[in-house]
Amino acid sequence: MEDLGKGTYTLIMFLKEPMRLKVGALGELYFNEGYYAYTGSALGSGGFVRVKRHKAVASGRNRTKQWHIDYLLPHVEVLDVVTSPRPECSVAGSIDQLMARVPRFGCSDCRCPTHLHYAEDLEKMKKAVHGAHHVA
Repeated sequence: MEDLGKGTYTLIMFLKEPMRLKVGALGELYFNEGYYAYTGSALGSGGFVRVKRHKAVASGRNRTKQWHIDYLLPHVEVLDVVTSPRPECSVAGSIDQLMARVPRFGCSDCRCPTHLHYAEDLEKMKKAVHGAHHVA
């Protein structure tokens, strides 16, 4: 992915088997098999370079664990990345209206209940994520 500037991104991912993972200060969490959407921001000087980093963690090329998502990424397949200029917490909040949440995941620096959502159905997940990024 080329550097698309700055904004908010949501990774749509697939976890093919259920598992328990220790996720930093959150401790051990259980993840069902299915689809996950992680929403983050890329507002720094590198913009969407953060998405490249996430893909490197998912592929095993980068093993550094800096954010909650870094613990899950090595176990998932990244299926899609949706981006927009909308604020990160607005996007996560819109997805939260429609999808199940993984409490406190990825939101230690804000008041959101989560930035990681779960669905058993890929089409429902895609619809929620695309809708959240394209709300007028």
